[in-house]
Amino acid sequence: MAQNRVSGRIVDEKNNKELNQVDIFINDNKTPALTTTSGSFVIQSDSIIISTLKFSRKNYTSQTLEVTPATAENIFVQLSQAKVSSIQEIVINTGKTKYKSKKENPAYAIMQKVWARKRNNGLEKFDTYSYKEYEKTQFDLNNLDSTFMKKKIFNKLDFIFDYADSTASGRLGLPIFLNEAVYENYGKNKPEKDSKRTLVAQKTSGFQDNQVITVSAKNLYREINIYDNTLNYFDIGFQSPVGSDGFSTYDYSLVDTIAIRGEKAFHIRYQPKRKDILAFQGNLYIDTDTYAVIGATLKSTQKINVNFVNSVSTQLEYDNPDENTFLPKKLVTEFEISPFSKKKGSKSIIAKRSVDYSNYEFNKPLDPAVFKRKEEEYEDEFVKKDDAYWTKARPDTLSKSEQGVYNMLDQLQQTPKFNRMVKLFETLGSRHYNAFKGVDIGPIFSIYGRNKVEGDRIRLGARSYFGLNDTWRVQFYTAYGFKDQQVKYGVDARYMFNKLNRFMIGAGTSRDIAQLGGQLTSGDGLTTGPQSTSTFFARGENNSLSSVNQTRVFAAIEPWKNIQFRVDGVMQSIKSANLELFNLMYYKDGNLRKTVNDSHVTFSIIAKPGAKFSQTGIDRYQAKNLAPTIVLRYTRGIEGLFNADFNYDKLQFMLSKPFLLGTIGKTIVNLEAGKNFNTVPLALQNIIPANLSYGLVPNTFSQLNYYEFVADAYVTLNLEHHFNGKILSYIPLIKKLKFREVAFIRGAYGSLSDKSKAINVEGFKYSAPNEHIYYEYGFGIENIGIGNLRIFRVDFNWRGNYLDRPDISKFGIKAGFQFGF
Repeated sequence: MAQNRVSGRIVDEKNNKELNQVDIFINDNKTPALTTTSGSFVIQSDSIIISTLKFSRKNYTSQTLEVTPATAENIFVQLSQAKVSSIQEIVINTGKTKYKSKKENPAYAIMQKVWARKRNNGLEKFDTYSYKEYEKTQFDLNNLDSTFMKKKIFNKLDFIFDYADSTASGRLGLPIFLNEAVYENYGKNKPEKDSKRTLVAQKTSGFQDNQVITVSAKNLYREINIYDNTLNYFDIGFQSPVGSDGFSTYDYSLVDTIAIRGEKAFHIRYQPKRKDILAFQGNLYIDTDTYAVIGATLKSTQKINVNFVNSVSTQLEYDNPDENTFLPKKLVTEFEISPFSKKKGSKSIIAKRSVDYSNYEFNKPLDPAVFKRKEEEYEDEFVKKDDAYWTKARPDTLSKSEQGVYNMLDQLQQTPKFNRMVKLFETLGSRHYNAFKGVDIGPIFSIYGRNKVEGDRIRLGARSYFGLNDTWRVQFYTAYGFKDQQVKYGVDARYMFNKLNRFMIGAGTSRDIAQLGGQLTSGDGLTTGPQSTSTFFARGENNSLSSVNQTRVFAAIEPWKNIQFRVDGVMQSIKSANLELFNLMYYKDGNLRKTVNDSHVTFSIIAKPGAKFSQTGIDRYQAKNLAPTIVLRYTRGIEGLFNADFNYDKLQFMLSKPFLLGTIGKTIVNLEAGKNFNTVPLALQNIIPANLSYGLVPNTFSQLNYYEFVADAYVTLNLEHHFNGKILSYIPLIKKLKFREVAFIRGAYGSLSDKSKAINVEGFKYSAPNEHIYYEYGFGIENIGIGNLRIFRVDFNWRGNYLDRPDISKFGIKAGFQFGF
């Protein structure tokens, strides 16, 4: 009589309380058939005869029962709490034990075996796999007191403190944000690799329509593998205590052997050799038989040198199905964030994310359609589920304070004062002010400017805006220069037909003053075209501005996720904004001309593998991570089309990518290359980008003048390495300032033909860096500020060669703000 259905109830042996989060294994399977969400369980199998059941829960002794048809229903299981195994000797002290050599340290011998048996994520070994992922992200205001709660900002909002609750420190904590999400994950490794992660349900407290807030919250977190040498937090590298070079950073001590989910484990405590580096302290739990990591805690030191962050802590649990692999079971990461002060007890935000992995299935046939993107997955209604769904989907019930978040935020949204605060936040974040339904005014930071040609400049703009997921957008601006007394303008419209492949079209026209050559590989093609350059503080005068009249149409599509194909058609006329200051005149068929008429078509492939975006509308907010940007662009100029003057072909390439380099920091690489295959005038040439301002401008050359180098063909490389305080932390006194050091080098090489020089009236002025690679180098100090507000950076730049040129700058200082961790 085949037995394929079992049911029952699981309780604590001591107090008879029902237990959840119990893993139930069928027969000899290494993967649980069920992880319970309550005290009761039912398992149904149509293909397996159930003969034994194994029950396993953290901090409890595992229990195995034989199953017969007579005993299959109403099984009553009592689990007893695990007891610490007896050992020969325990030494307890507050300091670290000193050994003559690391080989005398018993923890070292254990860790050597862990490194020798380094495990990989078990998902890599199966032909196919699937699993469920439940994610909960919560923000709490921390360390509240009566003085804080009586501040005027909370007038008419004081009801929110009814939802506050005491924390472990005895102070009040107030939940302010809660997001729950359920994902279904599918993957295959044979015959070719593919994977898909589908968001099937999402519930957000009070911010269901504001995905920028939701994704910004999730973007704080990165997926980590404890076996990696470097763990990524905030795109900053922390040394892993389980990494193969961990002993260069940490001291380890064997504490005890204990039972973890019924398995014997070594308990190893670790701490960094130096407190002022990016490292953790905490505990490792290593299986005594297989030397697999079954659990770990990671907590930052009190001297953590990360902007806005007071502390970091992570708890990890792993299952180990065999000797070579592991499977994530649970991940809990908590950040304490404070904008100003690192002092203990200061007002802060606790950002906590927990992820439960369950329902693993392996080597089961998967329909190829599973891996295809589906249009309904991009619709708002797709992720909306009722309360009954969430009750079943949660591995644990929500706490009283977590349940209160939903009620509190619903109540807050009915409060005008709160809505005004949200509107202020959205205005600062989007740089637009929502004047009334469907219309935004802005960008608000571009209203005033100044340059040599226009003098004082006023700019006013507006755009259509109904929500983050708008499928169409119309925007315009107008500007006026008080010196040249000219009106400028720009207008464009865009429409997206399909959210799945992001097929969109757009058109726009503009007439404005612009600084050409500000970047080599221009952006995705803003339909409003280039805008005026305003420089308040700069070395020398910026006279090389151009007057550009431009009309552009485009079409774009993403046939694969994060890979965009785009076609731009551009008709433009370019001339000097002021002939007395800057000459763009050129020769055409023996005639002298001052205006370049150009019509061209550009084909672009823009790839951002691994990039994450906040919403599905025509405008998207890209979250910061280590994803690269790769651009391949071909431009064809068509003579005679709309009176265009030149036929030409141009090919361009760009790669931008940050890399974590272990404990020594992060390197940002920006490589660009391009070639004009025909002779064109200066207005259509490749200009090695310069930065005359005293501010920080990425991927430009700080000691070049505008138009100092012009090239038919070029290659540029910008390398910038952030040491994250690795060097300065060794210097007494200075290390207390928590400054971080940056080193950089920039290079450019190119060529300019005699024909390209001759076509321009003042072509004799222009040359390319073909004798030697032009280079600049320098260092910077970042993380300048007080408390947790350390957003100022100063760079010191030196020009490496071409020092015999007139009116050059051999040394310069740049400064500016950079917002990041």
